[in-house]
Amino acid sequence: MFKKIAMSLLITPLCIFAQDDFDAIEITVNEVSEGIYFLEGSGGNIGLSVGEDGVFIIDDQFAPLTEKIKAAIAEYSSEDVQFVFNTHFHYDHTDGNENFGAAGAIIVSQDNARLRMTQDNFLQVVNVQQNAYNVDGLPKVTFTDSITLHYNGHTLHARHFGRGHTDGDAIVKFEEANVIHTGDVFVRYGLPFIDVPNGGNLNGMIRVMHEIIAMADDRTKIIPGHGELSSRQDMVDYVSMLEIIRDRVYEGIKAGMTLEQITASKPIRGYPVGFLNNESFSKIAYDSFFQ
Repeated sequence: MFKKIAMSLLITPLCIFAQDDFDAIEITVNEVSEGIYFLEGSGGNIGLSVGEDGVFIIDDQFAPLTEKIKAAIAEYSSEDVQFVFNTHFHYDHTDGNENFGAAGAIIVSQDNARLRMTQDNFLQVVNVQQNAYNVDGLPKVTFTDSITLHYNGHTLHARHFGRGHTDGDAIVKFEEANVIHTGDVFVRYGLPFIDVPNGGNLNGMIRVMHEIIAMADDRTKIIPGHGELSSRQDMVDYVSMLEIIRDRVYEGIKAGMTLEQITASKPIRGYPVGFLNNESFSKIAYDSFFQ
C-alpha cells in the first residue's frame, strides 16, 4: 500500500487536458516506495525520485503550476530538478518543460516525442492547439528504443514499444523498486484518449500494454498517466476492456458496416463513459483499423 501524504485533489475528466483556474490547484504528493513518489495536480501524474544524486521527475504538467510543483518537491529535497523525463509530447505532461529547462534541467524523451515538440500540433479530440516549444523546452537527450539511467540508487529502464497512445510513448521502470510509470498508455479515467493523428493506434496500445504487463508482477506498483496508484491486475482488466471494444468495432468493419452503423451498435456497452464517449472512442477504434 502506498502512503497518501496529502488529500487528493479530485478532477473532472475535462481537467485532464485543460484547467483554467490554476490558482485553485493544489499539488499533492503520494509515496510509492522509498525515495519514489508521484505528484497530482492538474494534468498527468508526475513521477518523482529524490536521493543522493538529486531530483528526477517524470513529466511536469502545466507551466503555470511549475512553482507549485517545485514547492512540493522542496519538502523532500533541497536540490533543483536535474532531469525531466517526458513520457510523450502532450501538453498536460510537458507544458512545464520550458520552465524546468530554463532552470537547468536536462529533458529526456523518445525521438518521436521530441520531434512532435518541435512542431505545432492540433489535438483534434480535445480541440486544442499545442504550439512548438522553444529551445529550453525541448529534450536534450533522446532515444529510439530504450535508455538506462542510474540515479539515486535506482536502475531506470525507459522503453519505447512502438505506436500506442502516440508514436513517442516511453515506459519507465525503477527496476529495484519494482515501480513503473506508464504515461498515458495506461490511465484510470475510463476510455483512453488515443491520438491517432499523432501516431497513436488502438492495436498498438493493446500491444504496448501487454509488454508492460510482462514487465510487472503482483508486487509491482504502477503509476498511470492519470489516476490512482495501480496494480498489474488493474492493467490486465484495462487491456481486456480495450480488446473487447476493439473486437466489436473490427467485427463491424469486416461485416461492411459504416462508422455510423458501428457507433450505433454501441461498442463500449458495459463500460463507463468518462473523458471519451461511445462516439469518440468508436471513431478512434475505427480509424486505428485503417492505419
